[in-house]
Amino acid sequence: MDLYSDEYFMNEALKQAKIAFEEEEVPVGAVIVCRNKIIARAYNQTEKLRDVTAHAEILAITAASNALGAKYLPECKLYVTLEPCVMCAGAGFWSQLGELYYGASDPKRGFSLLGKGILHPKTKVQYGLMAKESKELLDNFFKKLRN
Repeated sequence: MDLYSDEYFMNEALKQAKIAFEEEEVPVGAVIVCRNKIIARAYNQTEKLRDVTAHAEILAITAASNALGAKYLPECKLYVTLEPCVMCAGAGFWSQLGELYYGASDPKRGFSLLGKGILHPKTKVQYGLMAKESKELLDNFFKKLRN
């Protein structure tokens, strides 16, 4: 795996998702990269923080904004293991994310149900990156929850 490759950064997001899994949170992880450097790492923490908005993407966007001292992130790339929900896509819009990469699709809650128009018009999107690994982690989590 090349350093600074999309796979490298998505693998880092997957590591965050695994932390969420261990903490019994829905296993979604995210990293934000600016100029080939990870400036934010996050995972879902809705249970831990008792906050329905504590999704990996929201926490990562907040951390990235703090790291850069800026509210807009046009030079940043968000790597997230699951397709963002409408709330997270909206946060991506308002932060003017440069690029979005996501792994597994979310056919029930993903932003693409409403179309790409919910994202900032300049945000480039790529999906399916390490989708199999991301989906497997989610499937295992929900299987464990049911048992």
